[in-house]
Amino acid sequence: MRSFVQYLMDSGQLEVITKAVSPILEAPRLARGRGPVLFERVGGCRAIVNLIGSRALLAHALRVNELGLISRLLSTVPEGKTTVEDFAWDVDRTPDLSKLPVMKFFERDGGPYITAGVLVVKYGQRVNASVHRMMVLDNTSLAVRLVPPRHAYLMYKASVKKAEPLSVAIAIGVDPITLFATTTRVPCGLEFNYAAALKGEVQPLIECENGVPVPPSEIVLEGQISPTRTAKEGPFVDLTGTYDLVRQEPVIELTRLVSVKDPIYHSILPAGVEHSLLMGIPYEPRIYKACQDVTKVKNVILTAGGRHYLHAIIQIEKQTEGDARNVMMAAFASHTSLKHVVVVDEDIDIYDMADVEFAIASRVRGDTDIMIVPNVRGSSLDPRAQSDGTTTKVGIDATAPLSDRWKFEKVT
Repeated sequence: MRSFVQYLMDSGQLEVITKAVSPILEAPRLARGRGPVLFERVGGCRAIVNLIGSRALLAHALRVNELGLISRLLSTVPEGKTTVEDFAWDVDRTPDLSKLPVMKFFERDGGPYITAGVLVVKYGQRVNASVHRMMVLDNTSLAVRLVPPRHAYLMYKASVKKAEPLSVAIAIGVDPITLFATTTRVPCGLEFNYAAALKGEVQPLIECENGVPVPPSEIVLEGQISPTRTAKEGPFVDLTGTYDLVRQEPVIELTRLVSVKDPIYHSILPAGVEHSLLMGIPYEPRIYKACQDVTKVKNVILTAGGRHYLHAIIQIEKQTEGDARNVMMAAFASHTSLKHVVVVDEDIDIYDMADVEFAIASRVRGDTDIMIVPNVRGSSLDPRAQSDGTTTKVGIDATAPLSDRWKFEKVT
């Protein structure tokens, strides 16, 4: 992470705030709506927010331009190599979360939250790395939101069935590519292999005292998830900028803290650009691949207005009438949280929402070009969804009819 922070500083993209600020509401308020921000003094530590504060920064971390992002992700398979290395931490002590700048982001939050921690779970020989929000309960314990049926949740349930604690480690302040890899749905245990493949180099890992491997990090918290203890978790402002439900969630009991000297704590702003990019961008190649089986796809983007998660624009080279509807159905199946999809022709710039709106304005007829799919599984993050998670999805065919194409030609 340090080298990426240095790049941000050298390129003039990092704002540094030197005055002392509180991690409770003040630091998040100052960082909201900005690019990368480094706080020199927050809660007695340094902290960075909005590390991957734009699509362009994510593309830079992956060594491609923005237009090449989706093809890079499509062509990378999780087959990179990892190696376990010895590492001498500068700090090794009993954990005390009050000594870290764990932020409370909004007034009604259930408490301060770790939001950029990579949770590495080990059960038997299986290891999973993923990002979860973790609410501070006291100085040595956290309530962790484990989402069913994801891998960490399934491993936790297996440990509960056997009444065994689940060994975990929380890596805070990892490099952007590793962070991105752990937010991507790959087969369980291959998250670090995927990071290595994206980097084109061997991914080093450090084995904790409890046997859990972690990537090089600024701070690592070791502990275990109790098989019996749960706690109320929330409220928490999630992706859509609205409060999520309060739930009973598992509790992580911490046993050890290690770090480098003068660590930089990384925090992701809830509902911020970094949050939505890390959640949504991994789905773009999935949508592209699924739609490519239907017709010739040129590009896919999950839009900023849809939090890079709920809205997709899909650009196709239309072959037959009906292609757009087939693409909509393929997209909804590949990313079940999608709520609205717009399909456009190859002459529409999907990175320009005014051009997309032009396509809707000039090529859509409401009675024939809008597909409504009621009572289907949606996103639990959508406040308009039903209590059981079902919703109504809408697809808009903003492609020109193959007949009379001359009527829809953009004259420039």
